[in-house]
Amino acid sequence: MYQVLARKYRPQTFAELVSQEHVRTTLENAIRQNRTAHGYIFSGQRGTGKTSVARILARCLNCVEGPTVTPCGVCSSCTETAAGNAPDVIEIDAASNRGINEMRELRENVRYRPARDRYKVFIIDEAHQITSEAFNALLKTLEEPPEWVIFVLCTTEAHKIPPTIASRCQHFSFRSVEFEEIVARLKYICEQEGIQADAEALAVLAQAGEGSIRDSLSALDQAIACCGTELRGPEVRALLGILSLDALEQVTVALAASDSNRMLDLVAELERNGHNMQHFCRELAGYFRNLLVAKIAGPETRLIAASPGERRRLAEIAAGFSEEDLTRYLHLTLELYGDLQRSTQPRLHTELGLLRMVQAGRLVAIEEALAAIGNTAAHKPQTHPSAAPPAAAKAETGDWKARLYGAFKELGMMFSADAIERCTIEEKAGGLAIIAHTDDRLALTEACIKRALQHLDAAGVKFQVKFTEAATGGKSDGTAQVQDELTERALSHPEVRKFREILGGEVRSVRDLKE
Repeated sequence: MYQVLARKYRPQTFAELVSQEHVRTTLENAIRQNRTAHGYIFSGQRGTGKTSVARILARCLNCVEGPTVTPCGVCSSCTETAAGNAPDVIEIDAASNRGINEMRELRENVRYRPARDRYKVFIIDEAHQITSEAFNALLKTLEEPPEWVIFVLCTTEAHKIPPTIASRCQHFSFRSVEFEEIVARLKYICEQEGIQADAEALAVLAQAGEGSIRDSLSALDQAIACCGTELRGPEVRALLGILSLDALEQVTVALAASDSNRMLDLVAELERNGHNMQHFCRELAGYFRNLLVAKIAGPETRLIAASPGERRRLAEIAAGFSEEDLTRYLHLTLELYGDLQRSTQPRLHTELGLLRMVQAGRLVAIEEALAAIGNTAAHKPQTHPSAAPPAAAKAETGDWKARLYGAFKELGMMFSADAIERCTIEEKAGGLAIIAHTDDRLALTEACIKRALQHLDAAGVKFQVKFTEAATGGKSDGTAQVQDELTERALSHPEVRKFREILGGEVRSVRDLKE
C-alpha cells in the first residue's frame, strides 16, 4: 500500500532531522548526561518536526541499547515506536481528548509501570486545546510524575499553555525551516523516488510550504500524481494555484506606466481564468514585500524565499520604484486583502484597490510640491526695485555680479539673487573675492554659489566669500532697507497672500527661522 512522502521520509533519528539544531543539540546532551526532564513543551509552526522529535526522543530512551542518541532502529521498541503502535509510547490527540475526564484517565494510567520499555512516554498533540479544568487536573501529576513517565506536549500556540503548566516543563521553540533547506530536502527525496524536477518546480513547492516541510511534501505528492515523473515549474504553479512572477509583474508594469486601463484588464483576465481574488491579493502582498526587501537588502539577501534567478529579477523590478512607493503599495494591498475578507463583490473591491495604487503612484512628495510652488512664484515678474539688475550689469557680459545674478534668478533662488546684487565682487588671479553683508550669510552659502557656478558651466572657478558689517555694492540704505525688502518679498509670496486672505490678521514682523 502506498505511503505518502511525509510519512515515508519522516526523520527516525536526530541525524535525519532537518534544521532545529538547537533542539537536537540540547536533547542529545541531556540523553548523554542522563539529565532527561520529565516534561517538555515543543511549540512552533506546523510541519516543523515537533511530533517527529517527540518520537525520536522516545526511541532514544527506550531502545534496547539505550538510552542513546543513536537508536538501533531494529529492536521491537524502535520499530513499534516508528510505526506508532508501541505499548509504552502513548500519543494523545488533545483536540478530541481535551476534557477533565480524559485527563483523569491519563492520571490513572501514569501510576502503572511500563509494560515492556524503560520509560512510558505520553505525547500530547495540539496540547493548547486542553481545557483549563483538564490542565488543573494534570498539574500535580506533571509536577511530580513517577520516575518512569515523560510528558511531551506539542502545540502550535504556546501562548495558550497555562503558565502553571509551562513552568513545570522545558520549552523548545521550533523554527520555520529555511527556504534553501526545504529545497535541498525536496531535491533529495525526488532523487530517491526517481523524480526529475527542475529548479523552478522545487522552488514553487518550497514556497507552497511556507516554512513547513510536511506541507511542501504534501504538495510534492500532489505534483507527482498530476505531472508524473517530470516536474516543471509552470505546471506545478498551475496545479497549486500559485501566480507566476510574470503575472504579478503585470501589476508593477501598469503602476510604472500609471495605466489604469491595464489594471482593469488584468482584473478581467483573472476573473476569466477563475482566480480567487483574495488569493491573488495575498500573492500580490507577498510580491510587494519581496520587492521592498530586494530594494533595501539587494538581490543576494536570504530574506526572500525564492530562487537566485527570481531574487535578481525582483531586484531589477524594484530598481524602478522608490522605497516609499513600494511601502505605499504594500500597505494598500494589505488594506485590500482585509476588505476582500468581508466583501460580497470581490471583483469590485479588487478593481478599486488596484486603481487606488495607480493614483497613489501619481502622488508627489510635499517637499517637491512646495519646491515647485516656490519656483513658480520666483519666476513670476516682480514689481519691486530689486527684481531687475542694473543696466550696466546687463550690458557687461563679463561682469561676474550680473552673471551670478542671472544664474540665481534662472534657478529660482531669488534671495540669493538679491544678496549677490548687494555685494561687491572682485576678480583676482586666484579666483573671485565676494564681499557681502553679514545679513546675507544664509543667502550666499558655499553650496548656493557652487550651484550657480555649475549652472554657468564655471564649476572650476575658485571663490572666497567674506562677510562684513559695512554696507557693500554701492548700497546706502543699510540694514533697515534690507529688512524692508525682505519683508516685502515675503509678503508678496503667493502662498503668504493666500493664507492672509483666508486667515486675515496682521503681520507684525518677518524673520528668518535659520538665524
